[in-house]
Amino acid sequence: MASSTKRACDACHRRKVRCNGQQACGNCSQAGLACTYDAIPQKKGPKGSRAKIISELRLREGRKQADHRRHESYFSYGSSQTSSPSSPIWAGLLSQDLIDGCTEYYFQNMYPTMPILHQKQLGGLVAEMDSSTEAYCLLCSFCAFMLIQPGIETKAGQAIRALERSISSNTSFGKTLLDGALRRRKAYDYIEKPSVNAVITSFFAFGCFFGLDKHNTAWFHLREATTLAQTIGMQDEKTYANMEYTESVGMRRLFWLLFVTERAYALQKHRPLTLHATIKLPPAAEDPSKSIAGFLYMVKLYRPFDDTFIGLWNKSRTDCSTLWLAHLQKQLTQELPAVLDCTETQAADLRTSQHWLRTIVWQLSITNGFLSSTSPDSSTTFTYPIEIAQDLVAATSQLSQRSMEVHGIGLIEKLFDVACTLIDVMSCVPLESPSSGVGRGPTDYLNHLVRLISTLRGGASRYLELVVAKIRDTLPPHMAAAVLVVAAAATQPPPLTTPAAIKVEQASSSSLSSSPEMAPSLSSSFLQHAADSVSSEHHGSSSASTSPYSTPPFMGFWPPS
Repeated sequence: MASSTKRACDACHRRKVRCNGQQACGNCSQAGLACTYDAIPQKKGPKGSRAKIISELRLREGRKQADHRRHESYFSYGSSQTSSPSSPIWAGLLSQDLIDGCTEYYFQNMYPTMPILHQKQLGGLVAEMDSSTEAYCLLCSFCAFMLIQPGIETKAGQAIRALERSISSNTSFGKTLLDGALRRRKAYDYIEKPSVNAVITSFFAFGCFFGLDKHNTAWFHLREATTLAQTIGMQDEKTYANMEYTESVGMRRLFWLLFVTERAYALQKHRPLTLHATIKLPPAAEDPSKSIAGFLYMVKLYRPFDDTFIGLWNKSRTDCSTLWLAHLQKQLTQELPAVLDCTETQAADLRTSQHWLRTIVWQLSITNGFLSSTSPDSSTTFTYPIEIAQDLVAATSQLSQRSMEVHGIGLIEKLFDVACTLIDVMSCVPLESPSSGVGRGPTDYLNHLVRLISTLRGGASRYLELVVAKIRDTLPPHMAAAVLVVAAAATQPPPLTTPAAIKVEQASSSSLSSSPEMAPSLSSSFLQHAADSVSSEHHGSSSASTSPYSTPPFMGFWPPS
């Protein structure tokens, strides 16, 4: 800077003293202040105490230095040249007890659906987290993902609650860990030098933001994970040629998990695809727990939903045919055996996904005008969603509540989609009285789905109000009131049928009932109030509401000709 200037430095301007314009100026050097020229010149104001101003400036500078030290400590944690885990800023957050609790929950509940980590691998990450930023970020994102899952309290609740201290809930604790992982991750170049651990970290970040209902951010991190995977060649069979066997199996599992996740999210949020079925499936013979068998079933379910289907679903293609969609429906129906050789947790995800995918295909059929009331193939008729709902109800009636809850909000969203499609059909198609002695029909199936949505952890807060609004505004008043009254009278899912399921449910009943979202009285009173409202608003009326909910966007071809 020039030796003299007409502009005073920030401190001299604040103190209203003459500045010599040097760097640093004489006044700042004498007072021990940082000499800067950052402030935007303002009009002169009334004079004040110069001594007081110097004190304020020194105090402000001290605070900046303290913030800078905290910032350096925060971003240097886990590196070889700086603070240890005993640093007061991080003490107790990523502790061994927390990691153990999340690891236990993962292997007992999440591993069957996402078998991408193993015990030895996690042990190595724990040993390296004080010296490896990558290991630290992966563990933070892993624990954050476990904490944000709705059912975490059923296994690791006591240990985690002890670690929370002043943090109000598992979710907020998970958000704190996730924020730490993403901030710390900026300290190393995982983009230019990607690794499998970097892909897993991005995947867990996606899972966290999905659970937090932040879908733009979730999509960003899912796309980041698939991009990193492609960068290291996970989509190329040649990459696995000279790889150690265990590492090769783990990488294949990760690729196919991303493959399934991307397709499910593309269908839910109308996104494009980046991964395709270009490598072999991981072997299942070495896994005695049957987890990989269930995982491979899931890959088979989503494999037909390729660029062609996603293009049609996103309306970027128009080359669709009735025969092709009917074949896809048949394939989905027959893809899974009647008895699944997998864990109950996997069965919950598989059955729900299967019937949700059938609903998606039916929606594409009606959007393209391929349905007919006289079709010999039930999958191309207007009442097919009733058959889908019947199958879904039969499947979920055999599952414990916990086996469904461990999949988080994603499974509830699929139940919600099936329920909404069923409501649309019930509002537009003349319904016949059940012919069987049991007397179950569309209304019973809808009651069951509403009860599941209202009782599964996380469903009441996010989807119950939406499905009730859909019922009130779409169905005829007498039918809507009947559904809501029955759902209010029984907000718990149907009784469990297997001894193992009963044992699991009884073991976790105390923790489940402690959650506000799971309290039956809250869901019951809400549904009863909605039923009373429908009856009072439409007393004596026999027609459905004329609100925008009455006609779903994919029902433009109604009534059938």
